[in-house]
Amino acid sequence: MPLTRTWNLENLDCANCSAEIEHKISSQAGVKVARLNFMTKKLTVESTTSQDHLFWANLEKVAKSVEPSLVMEPLEAGYSKTWRLEGLDCASCASDVEKAISRMHGVSEVSLDFMQSKLTVKTTSTVSGSFWSKVIEVAKGVDASLIFINETKSTEASHSPWLNKNLARLLASLTLLAIGMVFKDNQTSQWFIVAAYLLSGYDVLLKAGRNILKGRVFDENFLMSIASLGAMAISQFSEGAAVMLFYQVGEYFQGAAVDSSRRSIAEAMNLKSECARLVTEEGTLQVAPEQVEVGSVVRVLNGERIPLDGIVIKGSTSIDTRSLTGESVPRFVESGDEALSGSVNLGSVIELEVTKPYRESTVSKIMALVEDATSHKAPTEQFITKFARYYTPIVVLLAALIAIVPTLLVGSFSLWLYRALVFLVISCPCALVISVPLSYFAGIGKSATYGILVKGGNYLEALSKIDTMVFDKTGTITEGNFAVVSVQLAVPSPYTEKEASRLLAILEKSSTHPIANALASFGQADDTIHASEVTEISGLGIEGLVEGHALVAGNARLLREKGIAVADESKGLGTSVLLSIDGKLAATFFVEDMPKANAKEAIGKIKAMGIKRSVMLSGDTLAVANSIAQRVGIDETQALLLPQQKVEAFIRLEADSPHIAFVGDGINDAPVLARSKVGIAMGSMGSDAAIEAADIVIMNDDLLSIPRVMAIARKTKRIVVQNITFALSIKAITLVLGALGYATMWWAVFADVGVAILAILNALRILLGNPAR
Repeated sequence: MPLTRTWNLENLDCANCSAEIEHKISSQAGVKVARLNFMTKKLTVESTTSQDHLFWANLEKVAKSVEPSLVMEPLEAGYSKTWRLEGLDCASCASDVEKAISRMHGVSEVSLDFMQSKLTVKTTSTVSGSFWSKVIEVAKGVDASLIFINETKSTEASHSPWLNKNLARLLASLTLLAIGMVFKDNQTSQWFIVAAYLLSGYDVLLKAGRNILKGRVFDENFLMSIASLGAMAISQFSEGAAVMLFYQVGEYFQGAAVDSSRRSIAEAMNLKSECARLVTEEGTLQVAPEQVEVGSVVRVLNGERIPLDGIVIKGSTSIDTRSLTGESVPRFVESGDEALSGSVNLGSVIELEVTKPYRESTVSKIMALVEDATSHKAPTEQFITKFARYYTPIVVLLAALIAIVPTLLVGSFSLWLYRALVFLVISCPCALVISVPLSYFAGIGKSATYGILVKGGNYLEALSKIDTMVFDKTGTITEGNFAVVSVQLAVPSPYTEKEASRLLAILEKSSTHPIANALASFGQADDTIHASEVTEISGLGIEGLVEGHALVAGNARLLREKGIAVADESKGLGTSVLLSIDGKLAATFFVEDMPKANAKEAIGKIKAMGIKRSVMLSGDTLAVANSIAQRVGIDETQALLLPQQKVEAFIRLEADSPHIAFVGDGINDAPVLARSKVGIAMGSMGSDAAIEAADIVIMNDDLLSIPRVMAIARKTKRIVVQNITFALSIKAITLVLGALGYATMWWAVFADVGVAILAILNALRILLGNPAR
């Protein structure tokens, strides 16, 4: 049985190294797929079959052979768990709790931080949920006043990503370099410059040395070390120090920018409640959401985030679903209504009966989906990763040729060595390796802030190329709720429209069919009056006695079978329901599933963005489907389709238009959503079918989210192309100038660090403002 494991990675600050780790682990026997996300610092490996601990230990060894300082923390349930403790007010008690837990079998490490009231327990292997309950039991045996609140361990530091020891080191190095350049052409100057060089670059030199000993030569540490040491060797001290210093400035800026964008996205998608207020016979307890069982009752106070999916059983309030749906208008809920985890209670206290365990809750699925999304790399991102792996060795070889061949022909070794060193500095691929994945990461994050969940950069890139869009009708283009749009009385008819509607409503309220519900609602029947002798004929209609009258309601076939004369065809919009009273046709009711209010606007915007062909697939009649399509502006319709026929129709459309997307409600359209190059599920809060089958999940029911996510996808792709074109163009031009002797080391620093910073800033534009710009 295949297994999947995930690790948090610390001390991984090299994008090239991350690509090499991914490549090496992917090539190991028994590995089906390996994904390393440099942005989230997570490594996920899926094995082809069940593997023992030696297999996983070897993968960690492979990763550390690339980056020896790597710290890998497994994320599987059972390896580590962290709680925040309430009621911990005794330092000696804290020490006793720590000792008691450390003596438990299976515990490898215990850390209880009294100042932060945080307890972390690590185990030697995967353990069951009862093990963690035993940990809590042991701790409370020492101090019964403890309250355990589960906490997902954060890998983010609490301080600003821009203020750290690296910044202090760079400022000190810059000061030393500036002093050294003031004291020109003397021994003092050289000492200051060398000090600046060592302070800024000691870690780069150490990494380069370790990597060379391990057979890993071609990375940016090697490039910067050779270039800067070579400059020093030919007495270009200030330029050699500047290369190292500004390279580190670029690394600092890259790390801080990536970290900052990660935090902004994480904060926008921070949907999890720290605790749930569990209502018990003894009172209210604060527990971790993971510990609450289905059927339990939880209380949510004003301003608190709803911890689990549930049904309101007490109270009423307005809830803010913006973090789930991107919708800014609060939603009112009362007893009997569903309230989803991740929403915020804006009003009075409510109580919910929990309907799903935390692991199956909306908030858990969304957070897992967003976190996993950046592991699915776009084709462009995959290309850049492979490109960097071959690009660096090639430019190192070219640099060596620049230094050696002209020297053998015309001499002047120092001159050609300097040009070769300039060439090396320029060649560092940081701008591409960082900015391209950062662009997709930002695009996914920007989408998430609108309540649009994109499962990977590959789907974002595919969406940017779409030229054909196929829609399901019911629940996607239409509301999915039927309504009576007109009534046509028979001529002559002894009944008024109001009386005919009332009698029909009394009959139809005996049925649960969606059309029956619409007719019952339209007639506003008295709840105290009921039909008798009701018979529902599947696919045809319904009959019964109402206030002494014999009523038959349904299609023309049913009425004819009952011997009631009807015309061959009823003219009107939508589905027709014929009503006969006491054996005579009384009225025809036209029922229609109404288009969504913003459907026409959304289709118009999609077409304005260059979608050449729009098609609607429906199981309804052709007349009804054509009517809906014309009203919202869809080009083509295919009607009377069963679910399997929808798949066949989509396959035919796909053959004509390979860049095709399908938009459905995510439940009955799962086969087509799964088949489509880009499957978009609409209005799918909490729908397992939608989240599983679709590539993009729109958590609200807003069709305008489709042009919005298209705009984000196209902006992301546009910025990726801009960064690739800009970086390669500048590097190509500067490489040629460097080889010919026109570009100095200072030019080279700009071509490396300057281009990387500009590319990162351009990528972060995705997070700002209107995605359409």
